[in-house]
Amino acid sequence: MLRLGVFGGAMIAGMPSSMFGRGENDRDIFERTIRWGVDAGLLQKPVGENMAALGVHFIGTPYVAHSLEEAGEEHLVINLRGFDCLTLVENSLALSRCLSSAKTSFDAFRAQLTHIRYTGGAIKGYTSRLHYFTDWMADNVRKNVVQDITMAVGGEDYRKTINFMSAHRGNYKQLGDDSVLERVKEAETSLSGNALHRVPREKISSVLGLVRNGDIIGAVTSMEGMDISHTGMVIQKDGTAKFLHAPLSGGAVTISDGSLAEYVRRIKSMTGIVIARPLAVEG
Repeated sequence: MLRLGVFGGAMIAGMPSSMFGRGENDRDIFERTIRWGVDAGLLQKPVGENMAALGVHFIGTPYVAHSLEEAGEEHLVINLRGFDCLTLVENSLALSRCLSSAKTSFDAFRAQLTHIRYTGGAIKGYTSRLHYFTDWMADNVRKNVVQDITMAVGGEDYRKTINFMSAHRGNYKQLGDDSVLERVKEAETSLSGNALHRVPREKISSVLGLVRNGDIIGAVTSMEGMDISHTGMVIQKDGTAKFLHAPLSGGAVTISDGSLAEYVRRIKSMTGIVIARPLAVEG
């Protein structure tokens, strides 16, 4: 999963009237979402439960590509008016951690989002943003934000060369700087040198009884040079573990018709999944 969408896409015009008032900015949406969460009884509830509740709350929110690619020095971008697949996960996780810790100011949200999105929780230029989901997951494990449960539920190791960004330099304006490109290549070499892991597509059905509401899912891809092509979260609905996500196709946050396993089976390029479980907020 890369920050700059591989397949392109554009913001869908208009907002669902059930969610966004005309002229609302991101802070307005944040404050209204927090009020909704408090009214829904989410204060100090487990982060995973809050992830699932917020994911459902955001259903219908438009898909927006490239929302983090703003001009100038790297800085925290907040966009609650629309999501791509990973910003849906990040914003839901940051909001969930705010509600679970009962720290619900806009500054607390900004701090949580920064902590989740950047290496070590600090903004230090473009390459400090966690572009590859494998890096995102590993860094958030180190920060005790999530637990990687992929191997614990039956995952397997595999090997792959990860180099999509450097191989498609022209898609990323920041990679026009040779020094930035070299740092990206260093990160890719590190990723490629380690064993990756996944629950293979043929085993996903057998592990669905082990996943929980709000578990974060990364879809492993066969696409050359890339690790994860799509992200979302588990939603238990009618006794079935389904996939809540922000897909380019369809243009808005939605829940898969069938189970998570059925969703992956329908997309031939998806070879398996990784699973990250949100953890309680420390302190």
